[in-house]
Amino acid sequence: MFHHPLPPDAELRILEVRHAEELYELCDANRQRLAPYLPWIDSTWSQADTREFIEQGLQQFASGQGFHCGIWRQDQIAGSVGMHKIDWLNHSVAIGYWIAKEFEGRGLVTRAAAALTNHCLRDLGLHRVEIRCATTNVASQRVAERLGFRREGTLRGAQKVRDGWLDMVVFSKLAAE
Repeated sequence: MFHHPLPPDAELRILEVRHAEELYELCDANRQRLAPYLPWIDSTWSQADTREFIEQGLQQFASGQGFHCGIWRQDQIAGSVGMHKIDWLNHSVAIGYWIAKEFEGRGLVTRAAAALTNHCLRDLGLHRVEIRCATTNVASQRVAERLGFRREGTLRGAQKVRDGWLDMVVFSKLAAE
């Protein structure tokens, strides 16, 4: 299984079914702050929902289409980073990430997204990695900028959350950059 250290005090581990309870509790505790940006939180209402997400991620991993990792800090799950389905025809993938409030401001998401981006571009030989985040999610945009992703533009009304639509900023990084 995929495992990657995030020095000095954290690591990425591929999510496994045994992590469902801990991940669900973290999602539930952060539900109100994630809901404005991440539509999946409103369909995650039980450990069974989280277990299903993890099982789908493991199937994605087994089929060579990407994976989802937990971000651990000192053996405590702090958030998640992962890939949407890899587009092998175009050698590209989009990544996503989130972090619990109590772990913000420690560089964990930046280190996790950097590790995943490097894995995609170097180890998997992909050409392009993309990050999309809401125009109102400045913290997520800063992660992409710190990692040297280029801002490409804004997709209007591109993501549905609760009763509204979000405009999404698109960032990308190419293997040659």
